[in-house]
Order: sequence, then C-alpha cells, then structure tokens
Amino acid sequence: MSIFLREHYGNSRLTASEILKDPVLLLAFGFGSGLAKKMPGTLGTLAAIPLYVLLMQTPVAVYGIFTLLSVVFGILICEQASKKLDVHDFGGIVWDEIAGFLITMIGLPFSWHSLLAGFVLFRLFDIVKPWPIKWLDKHVEGGLGIMMDDVLAGVFAALILRFWF
Repeated sequence: MSIFLREHYGNSRLTASEILKDPVLLLAFGFGSGLAKKMPGTLGTLAAIPLYVLLMQTPVAVYGIFTLLSVVFGILICEQASKKLDVHDFGGIVWDEIAGFLITMIGLPFSWHSLLAGFVLFRLFDIVKPWPIKWLDKHVEGGLGIMMDDVLAGVFAALILRFWF
C-alpha cells in the first residue's frame, strides 16, 4: 500500500492502473496528478503549469481558444469520469483545476511572480469558495457543476491579477 496513492478510487473501486489506461480518466485525473491521496486539487493545479508555459508562448487567441475548449470538453470529461467512478465530483477529478488555472493566467505576461500569485489566488478561491462559487458547487450537478466552481474561481483570480500585474 502506498502512502501517496489510494488502493481504489471511487465507488467503482477503480485502480490507479485502470485510471491511467482510460483516456477520459487520464485527462480527468490530470495525467495522474489527481491520483494522490492528499491535496489532489493542488497537484492538479501544479500539473497545469507545464501546459500554461507551453500555451503562453502562443498568441493569446490560441491560448484563449484552447482554454475555452478545455472548459467545454472538461464538462464532458468530468461528467464521464464521475459516472465511471460512480461519485459526483470525486476529489481526484482535477481537469477542472487545470482549466481554472488556465483561465486565471490568460493574457498575463509571464513572470515567476505572476505564476506564483496566480497559483495561490486560484487555489485560495477554489478552496474557500466565496459566494457565488460555493452556491454553484452545491446547486449545479454533473460535469457542468464540477467545472463551474473552478471556472469561476479562475475568473475571480484573473480579475485580481489584472489589477495587480
């Protein structure tokens, strides 16, 4: 038994190996970052950083389109993953954190300060869930519900970063 990984995931009792072999679950679990026993959301956000670094080298329109697609397809990915796990919004589903972090950072010039500030602000809004994030988290079901609280956390963090940087 690992101190880092669970033996089974969700009510379907899937193994880490089964999750990593399923393309939908691989994405939903943030390329494996969501498999962690502790802080999978934080690790999922960390997994978004290399993707952000790649995307920030593209025109902002490409970054924006990719981010929009990550949200739209994320709704489907998270919906399918929650059905496969037989748990709504299982903690290991971290695609929503990846999309939310990309929203947080859209259009910002790269610096280690902006990256750190974006990471901290996004995680803060995602964990604390101020209104209306908490309301959405409790009242919107399915893949849309899984995604929307992180999308809004990303928007809140992005707005603060626009005034800061």
